[in-house]
Amino acid sequence: MSAVLPGAEVLPDAKRTSTSTWRAFRRQPLGVLGLAVLGLLLLVAVVGPWLVTAPASYGTTVLDAPSGRFWLGTDALGRDVFAEVVWGTRSSVAVALAASAIAIAIGTLVAVVGAYVPWLDAIVSIVVDLTLSLPVLPLMILVAALAGPSTTTLIVVVAAFSWPEVTRLVRSQALTIVGLPYVDAARLMTRNHAWIIARHVVPAVTPVIVVSVVVTASRAVLSAAGLAFLGLGDPTSWSWGRILYEAQSAGAMVSAWWLTLFPSLAILALVLSATLVSIAYNDARNPRTGGTA
Repeated sequence: MSAVLPGAEVLPDAKRTSTSTWRAFRRQPLGVLGLAVLGLLLLVAVVGPWLVTAPASYGTTVLDAPSGRFWLGTDALGRDVFAEVVWGTRSSVAVALAASAIAIAIGTLVAVVGAYVPWLDAIVSIVVDLTLSLPVLPLMILVAALAGPSTTTLIVVVAAFSWPEVTRLVRSQALTIVGLPYVDAARLMTRNHAWIIARHVVPAVTPVIVVSVVVTASRAVLSAAGLAFLGLGDPTSWSWGRILYEAQSAGAMVSAWWLTLFPSLAILALVLSATLVSIAYNDARNPRTGGTA
């Protein structure tokens, strides 16, 4: 049997690991269902606006319940709620993906660099703990109100308050990785610390990053919808939060149940499916922990 360096098992053959993880993932029906729902939402976000006409400024049929003509009913200005939900999917998914990508990039960079540099890790730990102890929602509302409602503002605000959670998750794994013998051996081979981090540390924490992407994206949807519901979203583009805001502004949230039901179901579908996918992926990647759950 050939000798294996200590810690080498942390970085097994990537193709073999991906294949075994996918096979284990497919054996979890809830995870597969969640992945299918996420795929459907992405498809609607990309293709939907090409197939469905953009919501008009107003219509002649006001607060019409769901019917064969208007599948999801109409709002207080006679606009088709189905068109609003479809067009809102693109904006909501785009904000979630962009905000989570920024949060993941910042959070992962801070986590791995902090874990690799001992004296910097103490500072990172203090900053992350302090940030996570702050009341996030009021601060998000304050910053969004001061910056002005826009899609860019939503993305920046959500990302700015999401990266500390990513850092906390990735940092715990990165601290274990940087202490393994094969990382010490890499330090003896080269003084290029950026190469060591990119080649050895980041690949080892990739499973945590994948889970963080899904979870952060779902939280970004909730945060963006909450800000839009408060009137801090982009008034020039449709989103699920804006549909709720329009219903609340018109005073029709109680009388016209369909105005709140369908965008809320869309938000629930994305968040719940993302959660199921992250749980299933974590169990597939770590079968021992998944089996005891």
